[in-house]
Amino acid sequence: MFPFRTTVSANASPVVTMSLIVVNIGVYFLQLGLAPRAAREFIMSYALIPAVYGHPAVARAYGLDPTNFLPVISNTFMHGDALHLIVNMWTLWLFGLPVEDRLGPWRFLLFYLVCGVAGSVAHLAFNLDSAVPVLGASGAIAGLLGGFALMHPRAKVAVIQPIFFVFPLVFHLPALVFTGIWFAFQILGGWTTFGGGAAGGGIAWWAHIGGFVAGLAIALWLTRPPRHRGPWSRTR
Repeated sequence: MFPFRTTVSANASPVVTMSLIVVNIGVYFLQLGLAPRAAREFIMSYALIPAVYGHPAVARAYGLDPTNFLPVISNTFMHGDALHLIVNMWTLWLFGLPVEDRLGPWRFLLFYLVCGVAGSVAHLAFNLDSAVPVLGASGAIAGLLGGFALMHPRAKVAVIQPIFFVFPLVFHLPALVFTGIWFAFQILGGWTTFGGGAAGGGIAWWAHIGGFVAGLAIALWLTRPPRHRGPWSRTR
């Protein structure tokens, strides 16, 4: 189920959304331009490796500092391959525009970064034994989905669902329905990683879940109705 359009149009220029896309693409091409050894060192230095923080011996073996938390945010600007980058940047563009339009550039940037960090922290919490490097903007973008659903609850999302990988069906789903279905799949995927089972097919499910929940929580706080002043209240 791939989203390709929403019914929300942005009025302001999405400066931060476009800047984030440029930075992500720039980092990806930087990775591509590195020699194999330098590329490995780049990944080890800036991707998120949970076991580095959960097991000091792993940190020593890799020559990494377990008190360095830069990868918690730096990993969100890295991508493993072109498809990973394209899907994330398209989703960032699609949902970033209306959320940035609602929040304004600086609050949107803070929203995006906090959701990215929340996704990283959630992945760490559920995968402290994993020595597999994790990278990608998916946690931050999951936060955009949560924010979009609460900020634009009446919006609709047009999605494509391939049937037997050949016949594409187009659906127009309410934003809350689309994000609810998406989140249910993330919970199901995260559940499969419990008990030392599958690694989730290379997908950081808990980063998605953590980012989404953070986006929901922040959007809920930002969109809360103003407090009603009773007859006994007064200003000072």
